Amino acid sequence: MKKKSKISKGKRKQYIAAYVFLLPWLIGFLGLVLGPMISSLYLSFTRFDLLNTPEWIGLANFQEMFQDDRWIASAKVTSTFVFIAVPTQLIAALLVAVLLNKKMAGIGFYRTTYYLPSLLGGSVAIAILWKNLFEIDGLVNQVLSFFNIQGQGWISHPDYALGTIIILATWQFGASMVIFLAGLKQIPKELYEAAAVDGGTKPQVFFRVTLPLLSPVIFFNLVIELIKSIQVFTSAFIISEGTGGPINSTLFYTLYLYQKGFTQFEMGYASAMAWILVFVLGVMTLIIFFSSKYWVHYEDGGKL
Repeated sequence: MKKKSKISKGKRKQYIAAYVFLLPWLIGFLGLVLGPMISSLYLSFTRFDLLNTPEWIGLANFQEMFQDDRWIASAKVTSTFVFIAVPTQLIAALLVAVLLNKKMAGIGFYRTTYYLPSLLGGSVAIAILWKNLFEIDGLVNQVLSFFNIQGQGWISHPDYALGTIIILATWQFGASMVIFLAGLKQIPKELYEAAAVDGGTKPQVFFRVTLPLLSPVIFFNLVIELIKSIQVFTSAFIISEGTGGPINSTLFYTLYLYQKGFTQFEMGYASAMAWILVFVLGVMTLIIFFSSKYWVHYEDGGKL
């Protein structure tokens, strides 16, 4: 009995120590994640202006959303951005990773140079710089005028404003490139040697050896970039000066959510928008996960 009591006491100390180490994370999770999520879920069914007590209105916020022209515009802008920016960024990252996987002088410098934009790209300073580059008297138009090409206000024109933000997102491919580079180095050289012996051309080797073996990395990068792209905010806020203009051409979903919550003080409506965003993001992620069994190839056949 004494031995049993001693073991229980030791385990109790281990449990206490474990919970003490977990306590900072638990406090952060409950106070900064779970608590606000539950609160926003409740507020999404209310009319709340931050000054008065929330008034329960049921599904009215969600019904109003689908009759709101600006909400529909923000959903279209974000969808266009995601379906263009994510593929272009992944393709650019993969191509540069393939180039940097070859032996060449100064390879460390090139890797750092290409990775640097991903560290700086999400900052306010880079967004301001990007805006200045594409303004009517910016560097881009100055370069075009050198070749006698008439430039225009890329930021102020509704047909081109979103394109400048897509270019900025594509330029930030460094993080995906590093992950692709790590994946390329895991592909056995024996497979390339066997393909060379069989007379495979470079395109055949790339599409039949490199891409299938790199598919788990592509899958990972696709999910991460999808989540990042659908939440883009800083660049749109800075470039459009918080308006989403011109003519709603840069009115991203998160920017409109911010306007509703913190400019117009419609916190209930903004909470409903946030939960629609979570739902859509969850559905898109599930689709990618379910489709992965058709195009992602693991060395062990996908078995754990």
